[in-house]
Order: sequence, then C-alpha cells, then structure tokens
Amino acid sequence: MRITLSLVLTLFFAFAILSCKRKTDKDTVSDTRTSGKTTILVDETYARILDDQIEVFKSDYPSATVNTIAGNENEIMPRFRKGEVKMLVLSRMLKPTEDQYYKQKQIRIHTDRFAIDGLALIANNAEVDSTITVQEAYDIMRGDAKNGKKLVFDNAYSSTIRYFIDSAGIKELPKVGVYTLKTTDDVIKYVADNKGYVGVIGVNWLLKNVKKANPLLSQVKTLAVKNLPNKKGGDAFYRPTQENLINGKYPFLRNVYIINAEGTNGLGTGFATWLASPRGQLIVLKSGLGPHKVADREFNFKN
Repeated sequence: MRITLSLVLTLFFAFAILSCKRKTDKDTVSDTRTSGKTTILVDETYARILDDQIEVFKSDYPSATVNTIAGNENEIMPRFRKGEVKMLVLSRMLKPTEDQYYKQKQIRIHTDRFAIDGLALIANNAEVDSTITVQEAYDIMRGDAKNGKKLVFDNAYSSTIRYFIDSAGIKELPKVGVYTLKTTDDVIKYVADNKGYVGVIGVNWLLKNVKKANPLLSQVKTLAVKNLPNKKGGDAFYRPTQENLINGKYPFLRNVYIINAEGTNGLGTGFATWLASPRGQLIVLKSGLGPHKVADREFNFKN
C-alpha cells in the first residue's frame, strides 16, 4: 500500500490532537464540592479568619483551590453586582438592589451565616470612663452628643461605619463628632495618641486575629457597653468577649455571611457548607469570634 506524505501528516496531526485532548482531560480538575477552583470577595475585616478556613479546607481536599480578593465594602461590592466574582463574605445580607444581575440571569443566591462578629469601642488608657451606652454612641452619630466624646472609624466606606449609620438610623454623618481615617491601624494609633476619642474596630483586632497585630493596642482599653432599655444587654455593661458574642448580650453584634451566587453545585457550595460544618465552626471558635452553631459535646463518665 502506497502511503503519501499528506496522509502521514494527517495521521500525525490527528494523533497530536488526540494526545493533547487526553492530557487536558487528565490534568483538568473537575468542579465538584471538593475540587476545582473558586474565588471569593472578602470584607477585609475577615480576611485572616477566611485564610485559616481555606488552609484547613485545602488540607482536607487537596484538589480544591479557593482564592480570595479582600477589600472594604465599597471596593468589593461592585465586582459582585456585575457578576465578575460570584461569592462574597460580608457582615450583612444583600440589599434588594444588589442582586439584580443574578435575578436577570435567574440565578438563585444562597446566603448562610457562619460566624458572629462584634464591633469593639476603644479609648485611651488615660481616660477615666471605661463604659459607654448604645444611646451615647447613637447620639454622637446623630450629632446630639452631650458628653463631648467623638467617634473615630477606619474609613468612610467600611462595613464598620455602615453598621453604625444603619443602626443609628441616619442618612448622613454629622458635621462634627464623627471622623474617618484610612485603616484600623490608624484608628488604634489615633486613640492611643489622643484623649476624648472613641475608636470603633472589629473584635478580631483585639484578639490579634489579624495578619499583623498593632503594638499600640496596649495603650488603649476596651469599653464595656450597655444596650438600650428593654433590649438584650440593657441590664448591665458588657465587654465584647466571645461568651457575650455567643449569648448576644454585647450590643454591637453583626453576623458574618457567605453569599453564593455561582448557580452550580460546585466548589463554592462545598466550601460554604464546610464553613458551617463542625470542623469549620471549630476554627471560628478558636478565632475568638462566635460560631454560628456551637457543637454539642458528649462526655462518658466511668467509675
């Protein structure tokens, strides 16, 4: 049988294409609940705890790759609204206008709480007062402060100041009494250097559950907070301890949610489910935040 050059070349290229296809199929990791790739937008307040979760999740499922993009709410929300990244860790649920892209695509969004966070109020160690009421904090936010105290936040677009704006029921900040800087480190330094200011920071900073703990924390103190009358925690002053986060007695609480709009039963769903699992919740507990659910423990007593 006569074999032409064109036939040889045709067979060669066909073999090469099949070889490449076999290699691609073998090397590609399928997207399942425990394998594949996904990316999550993260409120920078929770970047460290999510890194810890991902590290353990990866050790359990080596074929899974979970990447994160951290930033303040103002930085990460536009990317979610446009559908660029379809998973999000936030200290609040979505507003009706924030899921329009997914409604148009008829993609169902799943929102699950996996932790309880708190906002701590700090003051200079030289201050006489070690307490503050929720009413006093709201009065400052509304421009009605009578005690001369001032609030300092990390930045104007963070989830921290948004929480206080929503809680105080205001549309805009007062002209005096409320100030914003750039970072949480800036808040700690400013309060450590100045009396008369109350800084607002995430509890995880006090627990040093951040990438780099601020050395000036020793120069500030955490204020105990009393809630509004007839509210839980309105009977006494409570500090933002883990116990008071879990029992709900500390007033300035906020839930931490993972929001999944991937629209598939893939890795995003698997990781969100894992966060609420006993293993994921144990990591939350060790971080000092409140877990979504405290796992029951069984003890066997022997005589």
